[in-house]
Amino acid sequence: MLRTPVQFQARLLSLSMAHYYLLEIYFRLRVEVCPKASPDPMDDLTTKKCVSCNARDMRPMTVEAAHSLIPQVQGWNLVTEDGMMKLQRTWKVKTFMKGMEFFKLVADVAEAEGHHPDLHLVAWNNVKIEIWTHAVGGLTENDFILAAKINRLDLRQLLSRKVGE
Repeated sequence: MLRTPVQFQARLLSLSMAHYYLLEIYFRLRVEVCPKASPDPMDDLTTKKCVSCNARDMRPMTVEAAHSLIPQVQGWNLVTEDGMMKLQRTWKVKTFMKGMEFFKLVADVAEAEGHHPDLHLVAWNNVKIEIWTHAVGGLTENDFILAAKINRLDLRQLLSRKVGE
């Protein structure tokens, strides 16, 4: 393995000019494009910003596209209601007031993105969030961006602990 520039240059001297250019391109790409050994799959979505839903050309994504993005939003489920795909996730909070704090944190993220989920507090401590792009009647990348950003919230102080944790 070529670990230093000197080793790299020594190896290049023994190769043809074509090999030289290919290795030079490979080395530059490896250094510039791959600074992290294993990129976090969520980096892609959490660094994006939701786009305006008023775009006339925006359409709901296909089932295949949704299935390709769902691994990037751990804990969320794809559900279909009345022929419309949605993202859905539930949490159990410690108290009713912790549920309200939870909603405030989610509301701040949603407002910053200009993309607003449906929030439900059921039976005082069960939080359920549903996300879909109402304007197009289905899922768009915006929904996955918002879900990924909700996943990054520090909610530990609000959530009930399960038995065995």
